[in-house]
Amino acid sequence: MTEQTTAAPARRSFVKATLAAGAAVAAGPVLTGGPAAAATDVRRDAVPFHGPHQAGVTTPAQRFAAFVAAEVTAPDRPALEQLLRTLTDRIRFLTAGGTPAPAGAGEPPSDTCLLGTDVPADGLTVTVGVGASLFDDRFGLAAARPLRLAPMPAFPGDDLGPELHGDLSLQICADNRDTVLHALRDLTRHTRGALRPTWRIDGFQNPSRPDGAQRNLQGFKDGIANPDTGSDRVMDGLVWVAAAGGEPAWAAGGTYQVLRIIRMRVEPWDALPVADQERIVGRHRDSGAPLGGTTEQDGPAYGKDPSGAVIALDAHIRLANPRTAATADSRILRRGYNYDRGVDRAGDLDMGLLFCCYQQDLARQFEAVQQRLNGEPLAAFLAPTGGGYFFVLPGVPDENGWLGSGLLATA
Repeated sequence: MTEQTTAAPARRSFVKATLAAGAAVAAGPVLTGGPAAAATDVRRDAVPFHGPHQAGVTTPAQRFAAFVAAEVTAPDRPALEQLLRTLTDRIRFLTAGGTPAPAGAGEPPSDTCLLGTDVPADGLTVTVGVGASLFDDRFGLAAARPLRLAPMPAFPGDDLGPELHGDLSLQICADNRDTVLHALRDLTRHTRGALRPTWRIDGFQNPSRPDGAQRNLQGFKDGIANPDTGSDRVMDGLVWVAAAGGEPAWAAGGTYQVLRIIRMRVEPWDALPVADQERIVGRHRDSGAPLGGTTEQDGPAYGKDPSGAVIALDAHIRLANPRTAATADSRILRRGYNYDRGVDRAGDLDMGLLFCCYQQDLARQFEAVQQRLNGEPLAAFLAPTGGGYFFVLPGVPDENGWLGSGLLATA
């Protein structure tokens, strides 16, 4: 978990407007005086699919997400191309919404009807990344591997299990959970035989309580500081890869994605006094303000607190984002989600953070932040268990394009 998060102002405004309109943000049914009514859903217009970058990176975070890693089982390069074309066609349709094509007599239905007879756009985005293992000797892609793409290493404190790495990643996000599940089923159905999911984890975003950024499952506001996604200059400097510095030309417009499944040890965390929790994080739990501040948007006054008398020198927010000129280019664009997977065999709650971030350079940004966080007090309450490094493919410019076309054309 880092200080840099993604609850952008646009998303906060959207949630506030939804709440003001009386729409339910809970996942369960809306109870009335009579029989249980269907839950009121939240829907937004289609997020544009075409462009120089894939959607789902700078897009304001939707309420629900599924992160999926998969093995490419396509037997050869032509089959890999067909897989990428199929993914493109399905994502293009699903994100725009519309009426599924009718099935022929005696054929399976063309759609699950999970969303009804017409597929709503529902703010759906599907973001496709490729892992280092795709660039082995199966498809002749070794020379085209993005410069900094490698398997994610184990960091101090990691307890990595089988949910690790993958040839390809899918980040599926939408305003309603059934839309995410519908897209997942559609994509796996149309790519069966060429793509085999190996692990998946679902996430959700909490509404603002009482306002401002959402709260994570440790009870602290999460979504206060992040680079300005509305600034092309900032995004070009921190997120988007350019055809320079050794990167292959086809990679321009893509970005490096880090996925980390971070289990929170909530039982010992909940046993801490609030003052201890606040010292570890560096923020007031109730307001989200940095210690010594008043509102969550206040900047931490590190310059006036060089010895850490107010915000400890090893507080999470101070290590993650020191806010110095020397560390400005190590900022990351975070797009995290909470997760809850019930209980483990010991009866402990299995919940935490789906850490997802985007950056131009893994070593300069994510790994530099990790090095600063090494040994922080918060680490005693976190257990990273999986994830991986992926390279998000450049966007599809128009109706004639497809994801990965530049990669396969130049390799």
